[in-house]
Amino acid sequence: MSREAYQVPSMGGGNEGAFGSMAIDSPTVEYICGECSAQVALKRGDPIRCKDCGHRVLYKGRTKRMVQFEAR
Repeated sequence: MSREAYQVPSMGGGNEGAFGSMAIDSPTVEYICGECSAQVALKRGDPIRCKDCGHRVLYKGRTKRMVQFEAR
């Protein structure tokens, strides 16, 4: 068998690939934007970006860092 004829075996049937169903069924996680303090819900595979202002720094809701940031 030549090197060009080799095909990587897939781990599952269908067109979704190995992790295709995880991205659809994954739960959403709430984040807080570091710029405008908006609540942002993201799923696995979503771009890490605020949907309101486009800022790319997001904090998890349980993080104490945001509270310290506002106090300064």
